[in-house]
Amino acid sequence: MDHTQENEILIATQTYCVERPIYSYPALHGKLHKKDKVSDPIGDKIKRALSCTPKKIRNIIYMFLPICKWLPAYKPREYVFGDFVSGISTGVLHLPQGPFAVISLMIGGVAVRLVPDDMYVGGGGANSTNGTEERDAMRVKVAMSVTLLSGIIQFCLGVLRFGFVAIYLTEPLVRGFTTAAAVHVFTSMLKYLFGVKTKRHSGPFSVVYSTLAVIANVKKLNICSLVVGLMCFALLLGGKEFNERFKNKLPAPIPLEIVAVIIGTGISAGFNLEESYKVDVVGSLPLGLLAPATPDSSLFHLVYVDAIAIAIVGFSVTISMAKIFAVKHGYQVDGNQELIALGICNSIGSLFQTFSISCSLSRSLVQESTGGNTQLAGCLASLLILLVILAIGFLFESLPQAVLSAIVIVNLKGMFMQFSDLPFFWRTSKIELTIWLTTFVSSLFLGLDYGLITAVIIALMTVIYRTQSPTYTVLGQLPNTDVYIDIDAYEEVKEHAGIKIFQINAPIYYANSDLYNNALRRKTGVNPALIMAARRKALKKHAKELGTQGKPKSSVVKVDAETGGEEEAKQEEQNEENAKPMTIDSLVQKTFPAELERFLPPGPNVHTMILDFSQVNFIDSVGVKTVSGILKEYGDVGIYVYLAACSAQVVNDLTRNRFFENPCVKELLFHSIHDAVLGAKVREALAQQEALAPPPEEDSEPIADPEE
Repeated sequence: MDHTQENEILIATQTYCVERPIYSYPALHGKLHKKDKVSDPIGDKIKRALSCTPKKIRNIIYMFLPICKWLPAYKPREYVFGDFVSGISTGVLHLPQGPFAVISLMIGGVAVRLVPDDMYVGGGGANSTNGTEERDAMRVKVAMSVTLLSGIIQFCLGVLRFGFVAIYLTEPLVRGFTTAAAVHVFTSMLKYLFGVKTKRHSGPFSVVYSTLAVIANVKKLNICSLVVGLMCFALLLGGKEFNERFKNKLPAPIPLEIVAVIIGTGISAGFNLEESYKVDVVGSLPLGLLAPATPDSSLFHLVYVDAIAIAIVGFSVTISMAKIFAVKHGYQVDGNQELIALGICNSIGSLFQTFSISCSLSRSLVQESTGGNTQLAGCLASLLILLVILAIGFLFESLPQAVLSAIVIVNLKGMFMQFSDLPFFWRTSKIELTIWLTTFVSSLFLGLDYGLITAVIIALMTVIYRTQSPTYTVLGQLPNTDVYIDIDAYEEVKEHAGIKIFQINAPIYYANSDLYNNALRRKTGVNPALIMAARRKALKKHAKELGTQGKPKSSVVKVDAETGGEEEAKQEEQNEENAKPMTIDSLVQKTFPAELERFLPPGPNVHTMILDFSQVNFIDSVGVKTVSGILKEYGDVGIYVYLAACSAQVVNDLTRNRFFENPCVKELLFHSIHDAVLGAKVREALAQQEALAPPPEEDSEPIADPEE
């Protein structure tokens, strides 16, 4: 027997016994003393907010320079080799492209829209070359403006603590979104793998157009480029499988990406693949850095919509990948920190004629899969890129594009494995499956910007649907315990005679209050409107029977002329009184008269309804009116309604909405379901004792005064 089974047996055999009074809300809070909450004066709050303490300075430094926090805790023996290999691999992968294909396409789309080819490039010749240079220079200005504006937006959102929006990116949404992004990246790599020239597409359905363009040009594919890519593909897949199988025996993973780049560059240079077989290679890499320049702010009014979209998509991709790695490696992510970092990078980078950055799926996966542990891997990758730009770019000019595309595609394997989420969500939650699928489909076909907006809207709609259509349950007691669970789930659970316990697992608010009222009647089988109608019908039948049991119609009653009218009026008034339905007070305070029971149809003999609010986290004004109506409707037919296990927030909501305007209503609140059940039983027992007790005898003679 293992340790877990021993613990389960030990827990199952333990018992506890508690003896305490039945706690209604007034009884419990009558024994408690609230703590006095003294709020600080406004002056003290302002002084504290403006104070400069070492702790506050340290937190500000950590916010803008996180390296000051994690670098002192760096473990060289554990991290340095993995960071070195990861940084080199990621840096090499960065050489021929921008950081993220989708962001690159979005910025390229803005540049092409504002600066089309026909604006500068003419029919050819020397002027055509000059026009191309002018066009490219203008497109760089557009990219700089978009980057600066998107960086300002991201930084401001981070300072204003808008990173909380990351909580709306639920795990199914994140996984569907990143899977769609992986498909976008995959399709953008196909033309390099096949060695074909296609037009660049962006916007909605760009993934479809890009795929169709590759298929349309498949007859023009470069066999040599495809062979090189497939060889690299096989090398990487086999090597990663080897690394995974023998990871416990290897001192460190084999840096396959570096090996593939070295072999690919060597083969391409040795056999001159570019000239002999027309294989696309990285080509000439310009050396040196451009001089800083100020972005053109006059373009802001033309690009602000695109800047907002790029800022949102860039943050969403970054936080999505960060969440995936955080779950995998057991740490937390601060959305505000990510916004500030992206904002600073984009704002400062735009001064050096760069365009907006984001988290690259492929390069992030390469960095993680090759052993990267800390940000030093990213720093090393950046230093390698800087070294290439300044000095050694010529070494990578012969690197085939097909090798890089194979590296990217292989490292997207983890993203594509997320398709296995579909059967899991099918078994566990159809709603989460819907979020995953709609996020994937919308992000795939509408683009990541519009797809993300669509996905968030759908995710919010599912939240509304869940609260609007919650689970309603009738509870029963596990015998000899204070445990109350679903009566439809377990055979051992039993209901108390005359008591119905109704539970909702959602807040009660305007969207589901009517549904709650209807579900209460349907699930418990107790409908006050039907009971009231049945009782009225019984009263009429009773009154009719009393009328037929009187004197025969043929008998003639002589009435005195002077008193007959008055007696007849009294009789009619008495008949009308008998025909009236019982009042609310009479129905609540005493049971239905025994002589009328035979006129009632058979039905549940329920005297108490207990509304379990243990899973209700708030209730709005509409919900309070609904609950008040329930109390009145059931009270009209003599059924008490108790509220059990209300949280402090729910009690505050009830108080603010004047639910306790009648102080006696507080007596209907109980600390737990079991308190409410016991309270109902005590009440019924006292009512039966009063009903069985003989009426008090009246003294025939007055008591004499002792002084007389």
